[in-house]
Amino acid sequence: MIQFLWQELLTFWSYLQDNFHPVWDTLDIVAVALAIYWLLLLIRGTRAVQMLIGLLILIAVRLLSDWFQLATVGLILDNFLASAVLIIIVLFQNDIRRALARMGGGLFPAVARGEETQMLEEVVRAAQSLSQKRVGALMVLERETSLDDLVEAGLPLDAAVSKELLTSIFLPYSPLHDGAVVVKGGRISHAGCVLPLTLRSDLPEGVGTRHRAAVGVTEDSDAVVVVVSEETAAISVVVAGEMIHDLDAPRLRGVLRDLLAGAREGVGEDEAGDEEPEQLQLRSVSGGDS
Repeated sequence: MIQFLWQELLTFWSYLQDNFHPVWDTLDIVAVALAIYWLLLLIRGTRAVQMLIGLLILIAVRLLSDWFQLATVGLILDNFLASAVLIIIVLFQNDIRRALARMGGGLFPAVARGEETQMLEEVVRAAQSLSQKRVGALMVLERETSLDDLVEAGLPLDAAVSKELLTSIFLPYSPLHDGAVVVKGGRISHAGCVLPLTLRSDLPEGVGTRHRAAVGVTEDSDAVVVVVSEETAAISVVVAGEMIHDLDAPRLRGVLRDLLAGAREGVGEDEAGDEEPEQLQLRSVSGGDS
């Protein structure tokens, strides 16, 4: 095995000496390095990292099978890794789709920002309307991390985000009102979804199922969740397991805009007035919600 690797290294070195063209090859290497770096930034903090590590472990096992002469293991892994391209496409389909969408958004940033602003406005209007009616709601806005493995999908919708549709979903007589709505790619992906509940015991007394579900899904993802309490009619935003409570429409709009723009440090500063940043952390929620 060592002799084989050494021979391959010598062959590669000879190839570089015979075929290396400094200018163009340097540009080629830099382009590939930047592409790999961009890919790592894209999947950082997502479940794709764990899957990528799993693939690297399988490749390492394949190399070790040659070293220890494990013919059967090597044959199985050869057949498995022969379809590596298809495996990567299947495993990382959500990340690939998100990357292509980000590239398109980069080419037409004004359009992308306009669509996001419209989506946020509809969510804010819906939350305000539901709060006035004292109707509970749970709206999950997906960001970089895919929620496919965390959310038990309800009814697929693939509909445009609108105040009227969101309101009708959460009204008490709707069969989907007890679940969550997932907004993915600027559209309502699913309704009536079941979210994982947090196991934390340090939440304020009186926090109900909706808030526990919101905290639970944000503990394992970077999603932003808008919660309307049925008991208190209070509007909250939950992100990274932290709750921003008692928001009116202008402050909710500012918080969502800052979070989805990636400005976590500036959450709600413009709309919160003189309120200190630490006051926008997880705070006591009076009353419960179903």
